[in-house]
Amino acid sequence: MSVTEELLRNAEEYKKLFNKGHLPLPPAKHIAILACMDARLNVYGLLGLQEGDAHVIRNAGGVVTAGDLRSLAISQRLLGTKEIVLIHHTDCGMLTFTDDAFKEQICQEVGQKPAWAAEAFSNIEADVKQSINRIKNDPFIPIKASIRGFVYDVYTGG
Repeated sequence: MSVTEELLRNAEEYKKLFNKGHLPLPPAKHIAILACMDARLNVYGLLGLQEGDAHVIRNAGGVVTAGDLRSLAISQRLLGTKEIVLIHHTDCGMLTFTDDAFKEQICQEVGQKPAWAAEAFSNIEADVKQSINRIKNDPFIPIKASIRGFVYDVYTGG
């Protein structure tokens, strides 16, 4: 059985016990969280969240990209979120390469470089600050009073 087949079986079991259909569309805690997609980072477990509490947006590195700014604008303007939290983490894969080397590797394989930037970084704290600044400088995100960023330690859970 493939992992996908296993996950689909899990989804069938989840559906049998599902009782959250009453949850409203806007998140109950009025917060959007942008975090790295790293499998070691359990955003819900770390922050004590349940379904319906928050918008959780994930990508490689937790870097704020144009797509994330779009999601955050929709989250605030249409769904009532008022706070934004960014979560990067130690031992991030984005620390292990450079954009140029990654693009060149892809170019060697497929014959062209991707139009997008991987947004690798060499300093986690600096990238958190840069990501916060991208949100603060985006004219389409109206509520900027509570934007915070953190670095989660994958070794200690803190």
